[in-house]
Amino acid sequence: MTETSQRRWRFWIGFAIVTVLIAGGVSYFASSSPDGLDSATLQGCEVVETADGEELQGDCIAQHAEEHPMAGSPLADYAVGGQDGTGGLAGIVGVVVTVLVAGGAFWLIARSRVKRKSTEGP
Repeated sequence: MTETSQRRWRFWIGFAIVTVLIAGGVSYFASSSPDGLDSATLQGCEVVETADGEELQGDCIAQHAEEHPMAGSPLADYAVGGQDGTGGLAGIVGVVVTVLVAGGAFWLIARSRVKRKSTEGP
């Protein structure tokens, strides 16, 4: 293995470690409070606890909201399986999936360009 390829591998391994540490560590500091969009859509309403769960009373945009089709997915609400305290793991899984999908896409693009250049000739 050449020194250049060793440096490249060290860079990618370091990048992966830092990314996983940031995704896993910083995710635990994420606020569970509503963000700006949630707050804006709830203006004019009051959230009331009922026997069936939370209910909105008043007049606000959020009353017209529907459950997202992926709300039951494994990483919904920045948690694994909807369990509290798994935000860090959800962050790591999200980063890994994103890197794999983006890396695969870039690899396919680069591969198609190399094939195109080799068929075109000098």
